[in-house]
Amino acid sequence: MTELPMEQTWLVLVELLTDLRKRGIKIPDEVPKTVRLAKTTINFYKADPTNPDMMNEIKRINDFLNSIQDTLLDLAEEVGKDYKDEWLNKLMRASRGERVVEKEENAPKFAVGVPSGFSMVKVTFQEPLSEERLNDIAEEYGVIIEFEEDDVVAIYGDQDNVKASLKEIASFFQK
Repeated sequence: MTELPMEQTWLVLVELLTDLRKRGIKIPDEVPKTVRLAKTTINFYKADPTNPDMMNEIKRINDFLNSIQDTLLDLAEEVGKDYKDEWLNKLMRASRGERVVEKEENAPKFAVGVPSGFSMVKVTFQEPLSEERLNDIAEEYGVIIEFEEDDVVAIYGDQDNVKASLKEIASFFQK
């Protein structure tokens, strides 16, 4: 399936979020949650874009992306005007359908949509877990945790952050 401009916008926003965190900028708790909701909704839309009901999903996706973008660009201004302008330029190019963030073409099927430089892992639990607890771990370690099923999550982010979050999640396997 071809890549949508909203996917490129999402990828740019994830890179901006990651870069801001690396620079020590405090990210509001709702941003990572909205990033996950946007990705989930994009995947839902892509499953059947011909369905007339999907027009509502496009609006939801745009609302999510606009919210994330507004917050992150405000935070980018704290770094500097040139920094903010650089990211604004990337976002404008992505919204026009340009490929701004390259995805690895030989990436495994389950890792489609993972930004370059990110690591990804899937974890299957014996029992469904509390989304609230996983959201806390995602926030603490700067990763994105996306539920694929009640007992399967995908975790992605910087390799060191993914490893650290997995150590925290490992406690769920001990009984």
